[in-house]
Amino acid sequence: MGYPSLALRPLTERDDAEWSDVRMRNRDWLSPWDSNDPLHGPGIGFGEWIRLQRASEREGEGVVLAMEYDGRIVGQVSLGAIAYGAVRAGIVGYWVDQRVAGNGFAPLSVAMVCDWAFFDPEGPRLHRIEVDILPENARSLRVVQKLGFCDEGVRRGYMFVNERWRDHRCFSILATDVARRVIDRLPRR
Repeated sequence: MGYPSLALRPLTERDDAEWSDVRMRNRDWLSPWDSNDPLHGPGIGFGEWIRLQRASEREGEGVVLAMEYDGRIVGQVSLGAIAYGAVRAGIVGYWVDQRVAGNGFAPLSVAMVCDWAFFDPEGPRLHRIEVDILPENARSLRVVQKLGFCDEGVRRGYMFVNERWRDHRCFSILATDVARRVIDRLPRR
């Protein structure tokens, strides 16, 4: 058996109601892992967030993609903090709707984004991709384990989560770690 038929696509303003519904339904499921602003700045609406994403894409700084399965948004994967020049690196983040957790969508979407970012001529052609995870987030830890990311240790006070600075475990994969595609590292279902 192969991989689930998952599509990744840019979010648009038309996704506002569906994306917001998925996030609201999953508020308790996702809140232990959600980062927030330590300065409690003013929030922005969905439309403004999408406009900022398009600007980030044009500048080559990052991309946020909807995970879509059976025509429904079931999560999100992003590649951000892209650095070029001698570094050529970025950071991946993701979340999945609790209703579909355990179906392999997170590892598959991370693998797809890595393959695009490393090898696609239209991608940023990165050398290194990082995922930073709260140490108690067992499900997320399983994602990077399935894909063979290297555990680089703890980043102290790395991100502001639930009103405090939290340590994260840092995992990385290099383009040179991959024989052909990151997706080939996934166990066959």
